[in-house]
Amino acid sequence: MKPSEIRNLKTEEVESKLADAREELMNFRFQQVSGQLPDPSKMRFKRRDIARMLTILNERKAEAKGEA
Repeated sequence: MKPSEIRNLKTEEVESKLADAREELMNFRFQQVSGQLPDPSKMRFKRRDIARMLTILNERKAEAKGEA
């Protein structure tokens, strides 16, 4: 997911997608351990998506804190 796509979402939607991404990453880890993960690079991309979402959420929190 691109950062511009994440920025267009509401905070609640980003948090929901973040929870889904973390769950999906956990499933990828289970598949990797059992040897059933066909494309290991999916884990790397999912971790980066999670990092992007967390970064944008932290930016929003810092922005809200600065305005208050």
